Parts: sequence; structure tokens; C-alpha cells
Amino acid sequence: MSTGSISVVSVNVNGIRAAVKTRNERNHGMLPWLTERDPDVVLLQEIRASEALTRKALAPALDAGWHLAMTESAVAGRSGVGVLSKTAPEAVRVGYGDDEFDTLGRYLEADFGTGDDALTVASVYVPSGAALTDEPKDIEKHEEKRRFLGSFGPYLDGLLASGRAAVVAGDWNIAPDERDIKNWKGNLKNAGFLPHEREWVAARLGAGWVDVAREHHGDVAGPYAWWSWRGKAFDNDAGWRIDYHLATPELAARTRRSWVDRAGAYDLRWSDHAPVTVEFSVSGV
Repeated sequence: MSTGSISVVSVNVNGIRAAVKTRNERNHGMLPWLTERDPDVVLLQEIRASEALTRKALAPALDAGWHLAMTESAVAGRSGVGVLSKTAPEAVRVGYGDDEFDTLGRYLEADFGTGDDALTVASVYVPSGAALTDEPKDIEKHEEKRRFLGSFGPYLDGLLASGRAAVVAGDWNIAPDERDIKNWKGNLKNAGFLPHEREWVAARLGAGWVDVAREHHGDVAGPYAWWSWRGKAFDNDAGWRIDYHLATPELAARTRRSWVDRAGAYDLRWSDHAPVTVEFSVSGV
């Protein structure tokens, strides 16, 4: 990490093997982006590959000195989160103490620095859920998300109370409020914008976690970080802000910048999510 600041990126790669592929003559995937942007830490979600296959996909970056810590899902081809960093973490913790979700590749923490400069970063991939209908699949997905939020909320409360400088970022699959969806009126009954989901995020913010991008950008629409591949959603910026950083108050107060690395054109995207970056001031991490 460079003295003075640390840049923490969060991105749902929508399958790491797809993310690193060359898509056209102008879009050579995630690896050139990583070289050009040169962040300190990249929190990955929806890796959807074993660690062996992930390391193969990221081989050029790992050969160049990047370090990867990850947890894959016990269900092949699903979920998976990781931390890609310039320096090796001091410690890595998989899961948050939930027997159901700790083997499903949904949460991973890594510690960097020591003493006053110690920082915990975590990558989270919240279940997408579903609106509650009579369909068994919708019921299953709806209840899965409720169970995850029910156990993860108290864990975040404990992490906040620990006093550690921490940032938890990822694909939360919840837009916190109306500013976070272009078409919020049309999504009032859809997963990702259901009342109990937004109340859960509000409870975390009420406890003291800071939504860094919202605090930084203020009372504006977006900036969005996910757009459907379908139709003209990306071209019309009809997106959702479901990818964000929640930071402890002391760390959030040291925010220098926050931005969404939105691709310049539809065919330059290497995921349906854009990387979201926050740069924090530090003394020596």
C-alpha cells in the first residue's frame, strides 16, 4: 500500500473467467483495467469458479505480484468472493460464523497493516432474493435472503462495536433508497428494493456504519453501478446502486474520493457491474 492513502475497489465480476476474456478489439477484459487503474485492494464478488481456476484466470496479475485470498462456494459455479491485493494480508477470515452461509462463498475478511494503521477489508455477496410469491423457488430465495440478513446484521453490529477500522463492500443486492434506482417506482415490489431489505440497510446505518459513496456524492441520483445487459439500460443509465462500501465512522471520515468506474461504452464492459472505488487517507498502511 502506498503511504498516504489506500484505494479499495469493489466489483462483482459476474464470473472471473468471463471477466478476463477479450471481448472485442477494444475490450481486453479485467486484466488491462487492473493494470491501468492500479488500485491497492480489489474486493471481488461472484467469482463463480474454484480457487484453482480463479488463479489460472488471474495468472498474469498474480505473476506480477498481486496476492489473492478467496473462498469458493460449495455449490460449483455459484457465488465466491475474494480479496486481490498488492501486499499480502496479515490475516484472512472466511465467513462470519454462520453454518449455512460460510461455505457458500459469500463473505471474506482480510487485515492489512498493524497497530494504529490496522485496517480490515471485507468482501460480501448478499443473496439476490426474490419477491414473495406462491412459487416454491421464489419462496426459497426470499427466505434465504432473510436468513442471511438475519444473521449477518448482528455480525456487522459486532464488527462495528469492536472498534477496528473496517470497510465492508460488495454486491449487497439492496438499493438503500429511491435515489439508488433509476426506476424506483417500478421496483417497489421487486427483490432488492423490498421494504424489509431497505429497513435492514437503514438499521446498519442507524447503528453507525457509513455508506461512503452516498455521503461523498450527496443527495443525487446514483451513481449507479449495475445495469442489465438487456435493452438500453446501460446507454440510458437506468441502473441500480447495489454495490457500495459501508465503513466504520472513523475510517469513513478519512474518505478522499469515491467514484464508479463506468465503462465508456456498452461494448467496453467486462461485467454487468462497474467497479466502485473509495480512497481513504492512511498514515502508513
